[in-house]
Amino acid sequence: MISFNLRFAGRLFASSALALLLATPAFAADPDPAPEPAKTTAPDDQKTNADGSLNEVIVTAQKRPESLQKTPIAISVLSAEDLQNRHVQSLVDLQDGAIPSLRVAPFYSRNSALIMNIRGIGVLADSNQPARDQGVGVYIDGVYLGRAQGLGTALYDIESIEVLKGPQGTLFGRNTEGGAVSIVTRKPTGEFGLTATAGIGNFGSHKAEAHLNLPEWHNFSVKLDGIVTKRDGLVINPLPGQADFNGFDRHGAHVEVLWKPQDGVSADYAFDTSYDASTPLYLQAITNGTLTRAPALPLQPNRVRRASIGVPQQESIGKTHGHRLTLGLDLAPGLQLKSITAYRELDQSQYDNGGQNSTTYKPNTSFSRYSLAGFAQNQFSQEIQLIGDTPRLKYVAGAMAYREHSSDNAQAFNTMVWNADGTAATVANYNIATVPFDRASRITTRSIGAFGQATWTPAILGDRLHLTGGARYTRDMKHGELFIVNGKTPNVDGVVAPRTLDAAWSRVDPLLTLAYDVTSDVHVYGKWSEGYKSGGANSRSLRYAPFNPETLSMFEIGAKSEFLDHRVRLNLAAYTGAYKAIQIDFQANYLQVDAQGNLLQTNRTTIETANAPGTGRAKGVEAELTVAPMAGLTLTASYAYNDVTIPATVNPFPQGATGQIVTTPIKIYPVYTPAHAASGAVDYERPMGDYSLVAHLDANYDSGFYANYNDPAPGVAQPKGDPGFVVNGRIGITDIALNDTGARLSVSAWSRNLLNEQHMFYKGLNTLTGLSGFFNEPRTYGLEATVKF
Repeated sequence: MISFNLRFAGRLFASSALALLLATPAFAADPDPAPEPAKTTAPDDQKTNADGSLNEVIVTAQKRPESLQKTPIAISVLSAEDLQNRHVQSLVDLQDGAIPSLRVAPFYSRNSALIMNIRGIGVLADSNQPARDQGVGVYIDGVYLGRAQGLGTALYDIESIEVLKGPQGTLFGRNTEGGAVSIVTRKPTGEFGLTATAGIGNFGSHKAEAHLNLPEWHNFSVKLDGIVTKRDGLVINPLPGQADFNGFDRHGAHVEVLWKPQDGVSADYAFDTSYDASTPLYLQAITNGTLTRAPALPLQPNRVRRASIGVPQQESIGKTHGHRLTLGLDLAPGLQLKSITAYRELDQSQYDNGGQNSTTYKPNTSFSRYSLAGFAQNQFSQEIQLIGDTPRLKYVAGAMAYREHSSDNAQAFNTMVWNADGTAATVANYNIATVPFDRASRITTRSIGAFGQATWTPAILGDRLHLTGGARYTRDMKHGELFIVNGKTPNVDGVVAPRTLDAAWSRVDPLLTLAYDVTSDVHVYGKWSEGYKSGGANSRSLRYAPFNPETLSMFEIGAKSEFLDHRVRLNLAAYTGAYKAIQIDFQANYLQVDAQGNLLQTNRTTIETANAPGTGRAKGVEAELTVAPMAGLTLTASYAYNDVTIPATVNPFPQGATGQIVTTPIKIYPVYTPAHAASGAVDYERPMGDYSLVAHLDANYDSGFYANYNDPAPGVAQPKGDPGFVVNGRIGITDIALNDTGARLSVSAWSRNLLNEQHMFYKGLNTLTGLSGFFNEPRTYGLEATVKF
């Protein structure tokens, strides 16, 4: 485990706590304290009010509770009801496209690590390395989660998920060029309440979760959460005693204590811990390459239930835990000081042997590469916010400090041996403890920032005009070492030694917005903003040279409207932006120099990262429609068109034993970016006396996307994944009275991919081994029962 600098943490925490506590006596007697923040969802968590109108949606995109319709940002929101109806147990379940502009995919060798893009921006290459970052920031209760690893853990008692379309560099800072995903959990209520859910399903799935609120005691409110969810593998591994493919076993716990000693003063402490065991997806070959395939490895052009051969496979284990302390103090009416202090740890292992079906064959040779990796991380963050609200000026100012320690290592070796004719294979003799590391590195990241944003409503045009300006200054610093690459200590120009990274970058991310209230229910806006993805270094490279931040500058116009007595809500947005210094990976031969200065070449290659010299473009349109045509019925539809272009780029790194530069530009594809994506849903609730009947159906479409960013060989085009159309559903009976205590029972049946639709969403082409990829998950279904006290 990486050590945590208590002195650094203590200074930052003490400074924030001291400022709040010292200020408390001076303002304790305030006769008119500021009201508590509004709830972020409707009180009954339903889509409509009693009169049939649509419920107001509250978001915190600008660091304060505000109406979604009056916030001049393109935002999509999933409520707790939406997550339940779609049977979303983890962020990875959003990969079917519940929000069309958000793409979520598992990192295929370990499902607990997630790839995220918004509007086609976020990830172009491997973001699982310690010195690299994603371009979409994920936050839980205001705390930034610094790694892709661990994002796939089980979700517990979520109130809402807000997806803020990027860039979001001003208020959210680093690594939000694509946008931000803000997860909001339910807070302690101070009143006794217990919700317990149990469920079973196909593929051996089962689920149990409980959420307990304790009565307030001496101004303390406590909430406890626990969850267990498990599913057997979707593809059977024929080797006895080995794990199947694409299964998971997740469990976690959460405790939160909210202290409100008096009006306008609060301290909210939370602790969470999670365990996530998963197995990799199963890679299926669907066409031949130029090399010979073994008879025991047939092509698999359709989704399979059983792997062609059995191989050694164990679960990848991810463990996380974290602490958060949020302090709030109302300094005066309309003026709040807020501190968010957090510390988190992550340990992730990887065991990936899911690619054996795409291998080639030679008599009596080894195959089925087992990819092992270990990743450890801890992070500390401290943010201070000053939030003000006057009749004509709303503002927020703050400062942020972040420090992260990360390290990784990797091993790889073959686990199977062919017989003479390729009709059968046996497990090879190996000892993981003696397999040398293929690569190893460690990195320390520090970041500091200061930001401010203000919205002014001048006394003109009937107070309908709103002008917003803001900026954030950020300085990122990364220091680390690459110890091993391709199984050896790096050899650069005859010097055999670990490679050192010591780099820093500073930048300012501005925002300007002009918004106008056409009517009380129709709002339009225009916005310009910037954001970036941090610079870093590639731990698969030889030189470990730093690359610079990637940036996005975006213009956006939008309209948010409600009409027909608030029974119809239509939100529109269109955007275009310049995508610069794009971080692109290039193959580069691993060159070494012997003692006499002669150039040597191994049979391995390394990957170097460089900032592309050209300017890319990102443009698109988005639409979200919600209609409540009659009591109990809600219809929703959303659509996103994305067009991301990246200029063809020359590989600047030497190739071959002579160190030749190939000057032919390489075509670069945007990944995880379907040009067209749409989602629609029907929700119906009908009271039936002592209970209610509820039903939900949603359908999600995307036009397919590229999973790899360049062509496999000159003149050979990269394939695009198949279009997908996935339908999910739920039907149930709710609020069945159990006794006079007020306990209520709800039972439901659910299904994901209800029509059992099949498409290969990920495709990769290798001229030697052929076309292979991953299919979407088959139909899953189950029953759930929930009791509320």
